[in-house]
Amino acid sequence: MELEDVISDLTAEGQEVDTMVADIDAATWTLDTPAPGWTISHQIGHLAFVFRIAGLAAADPEGFDRLTSQLGGDFDAAVNSALAEYVNQPPEQLLDHWRAERDRAVAALAAVPQERLVPWLVDPLPAAVLACAGMMELFGHGQDIADTLGVRRERTDRIGHIVGFAVRTWEFGYQARGLTPPDVDFRYELTARAGRCTGRGPRARGVRRCSGTFR
Repeated sequence: MELEDVISDLTAEGQEVDTMVADIDAATWTLDTPAPGWTISHQIGHLAFVFRIAGLAAADPEGFDRLTSQLGGDFDAAVNSALAEYVNQPPEQLLDHWRAERDRAVAALAAVPQERLVPWLVDPLPAAVLACAGMMELFGHGQDIADTLGVRRERTDRIGHIVGFAVRTWEFGYQARGLTPPDVDFRYELTARAGRCTGRGPRARGVRRCSGTFR
């Protein structure tokens, strides 16, 4: 996983989300998305906050530690609380805020030396892996926005970074909740419309395989 490649795809994924909301009117920002209780403003506000802390982790690890020490161990609650700062902004201000946080984070991640780990919520990560986490956020929240606006997104090979991220960090969901991950291995395989398969994870017998198609 090369940092330069992930940064390039992270930038493209961010621009795709940006394009969907750049020209919508104020009323459209208030439309409900498939996430219960979240409007388009909530989705972009969430992305702004997540990219804010990712940029801080990459550029100012001590500042990141100070910020996360104030979260009280409940990251989800902290994210929801931070949303008010963004959602209450006028749409044009929120859009500018999101763009600034995104661009700062991308630049900070791109500047991290290859050998250095970046602090994160459970364990430190290579910058390339944290950039993949940003792609996961953009993919998921971007899809909610696309569904709300009736936009059909083009599926690209960029999704391979998200698959790789899932393979590398699937234990995180357990650890973040104080649970012990099961002693199993997973392999993830996605087949594109043209028949090309993107696979990540071990191939050995006994490995649990998760497969599907993306269109």
